[in-house]
Amino acid sequence: MRVNKHRFDLENKNALITGGGGLLGPQHGIALAKWGAAVVLVDIDETGLNNAKKIITENIPESVIKTALVDITKESALLDLRHRLKEQNSAIDILINNAALNPKMDSFNNEQSGTVENYDMGLWEREIQVGITGTFLCCKVFGSEMANRGSGVIVNIASDLAIQAPDQRVYSKSGRMEDVRHFKPIGYPVVKSAMLGLNRYLATYWAHRGVRVNCLVPGAVHTTQSDHLIKNISYQVPLERLAEKYEYQEAIAFLASEASSYMTGQELIMDGGRSIW
Repeated sequence: MRVNKHRFDLENKNALITGGGGLLGPQHGIALAKWGAAVVLVDIDETGLNNAKKIITENIPESVIKTALVDITKESALLDLRHRLKEQNSAIDILINNAALNPKMDSFNNEQSGTVENYDMGLWEREIQVGITGTFLCCKVFGSEMANRGSGVIVNIASDLAIQAPDQRVYSKSGRMEDVRHFKPIGYPVVKSAMLGLNRYLATYWAHRGVRVNCLVPGAVHTTQSDHLIKNISYQVPLERLAEKYEYQEAIAFLASEASSYMTGQELIMDGGRSIW
C-alpha cells in the first residue's frame, strides 16, 4: 500500500478562526499556516488581532494572514464578511469556532463573585450570545456555503468543563469548598456543554454533503495563573501540569485536514487525563 505523506496538507485552503485575537487563536493560526492554509482571524479586539497576526507571521514568515473586525453575534456582519472573502477568492474551507467569554480566575477584588445566587444575567446573556449564538451563526453562514460546494471542515473548540463540572475548590488557597470566594461562572461550562450538542447535530446534518464537524476538548492552559491555582489544578491532572499554549497545534491540524477524513461528530479530548479521574 502506498503511503500518502500529504494528508495534513492544507495548501490552497482558507481557514477562518473566531476569537482570533485571544489566547489560543494565534496558536490555531500557526497550526493551520504551518501546513499551508491561508488564515482569516476574526475578533472584536483590534489590538488582539494585530498581536495574533504578528505572532503567526513571526513563527511562519511565509504565512498568509488576514484580519477582520467582526462581531460574530451579528448575522449581517458575517454575511458581509463571507461576501468580501468570496470577492477576494478566499471562500472559507475550514472554520475554527474558538470565540468564547472565559473570565480569568485570578483578577478579582475581595468581593465574592460567580455565585449562582447573584449571577449577573447580563453576563449570562452575553456568554450565550458569543459562545453559542455566535458559533451557530458562523456555522450557518460559512458551513452552509461549504455544504453547497460539497466539502469543508468545522472544528469547534470546547473545554474539559464541557464534559465535567468545574471543581470550584481549585480557586481557593486551602482547596476547601467553604473557602471559595470566586467561582467559575456557570455560563462558561453551560456554553461549552451546549457546543457538544451543536457539534453532533451539524455533523449528522451535513455529513452527506461533504462537511465534517468535530470538536476539540482542551484542558486548562498555562498562562499567568497564580501559583496556588496552578498547583491545585495540576494535582487533578495525571500528567501533573497544565497544557502549554502550543500543545494543541497538531490536534487542530489533524481535525482540519484529510488526516481525520473518517472522523465526524466526535470529541477529541486533550486534558492531560484530568477527566479520567
